[in-house]
Amino acid sequence: MAPTTLHLRAETKNLEHRSALSPEVAQALIQEGYKIVVERSAARIYQDEEFEAAGATLVAEGTWPNAPKDHIIVGLKELPDSDEPLHHAHIQFGHCYKQQDGWARYLSRFARGGGILYDIEFLTGEDGRRVAAFGYYAGYAGAAVALMAWAHQVSDPNTPLGSLPFYPTAPELAQAVQRSMASAINHNAGQQPRVIVIGALGRCGTGAVDFCLGVGVPESSILKWDMAETARGGPFPEITSSDIFINCVYLGPDPIRPFVTYQSLAEPGRKLRVVCDISCDPSDVHNPIPIYTEYSTFQKPTLPVEVKGDGPPLTVVSIDHLPSLVAREASDTFSKLLLSSFKKLNRRGEEGVWTRAQRVYEENVKKLPNESVSK
Repeated sequence: MAPTTLHLRAETKNLEHRSALSPEVAQALIQEGYKIVVERSAARIYQDEEFEAAGATLVAEGTWPNAPKDHIIVGLKELPDSDEPLHHAHIQFGHCYKQQDGWARYLSRFARGGGILYDIEFLTGEDGRRVAAFGYYAGYAGAAVALMAWAHQVSDPNTPLGSLPFYPTAPELAQAVQRSMASAINHNAGQQPRVIVIGALGRCGTGAVDFCLGVGVPESSILKWDMAETARGGPFPEITSSDIFINCVYLGPDPIRPFVTYQSLAEPGRKLRVVCDISCDPSDVHNPIPIYTEYSTFQKPTLPVEVKGDGPPLTVVSIDHLPSLVAREASDTFSKLLLSSFKKLNRRGEEGVWTRAQRVYEENVKKLPNESVSK
């Protein structure tokens, strides 16, 4: 029997440096009998030579559409915009099972081509928990950007935060944030920012709290909220009385009362300067932060929020691939979490994590409008 082949495609999203496979995990899969094909990529955090040394076969960038149909295409972010049918099995974040903008057009490509989407967000164990997520480093990077945005606004309130540079490692990112905070604290009468993290007990919230503590924000200046604190329902005055609000709550199918509203932000005495919505999904009707309608980017990390009242300027961070800011550490951790599931791909027709993901795919294909499948 021919070995199961995984084809790691090059990411096309701007400034996406992460990888679903690390060289270490690629080598482990090769030792298990898998064949690993890796597209060359100048943007990926790992050098092509690292994969070559691990035993992978290197191919040109963007060659996955012409790969044999039994190859499994592995990536992270969505594929480039197109209406072309998809014939392979794909492992990636599809962002189309919650009927986000453009979901039907994207999902129908798999249905029309006879392919399948194994959405990483819906790879779950028997306990229903996700087998792998970038949550910790999403929180870690989100806290970093939020603190940089706060520091910039305090030090230079008349200009928006500029494009974020690339940081090869997490310690280098932390050092950059510490430098910007030191200057801002001098402009802020020696005061550290007060930070509220909602969803603080989860992986994402833990990463946000760890980063804040690691760069010197005192524990006494961090409000760590989770389900118990939000049970009464928002809006919450504790948010507007903080300098920074970091939202780490995963958006599920059930509605959540807004944590903030334009009305709550207009109340007298607002101190809030920065909202970092790590769970950002501005098109979701259940979004508990209904004060913005678009994503920000690494080139333009903050979006202004027009609010009334006597408070300072307010900005939102809504970058949808924050872990790319700490791409190596995030990719190392993520691919190790996926390794045990990857090892079962040669039995994906009978192994629970993959059969569950296939059922989710099939259930969502049934929701497609007839016209999108018949194109």
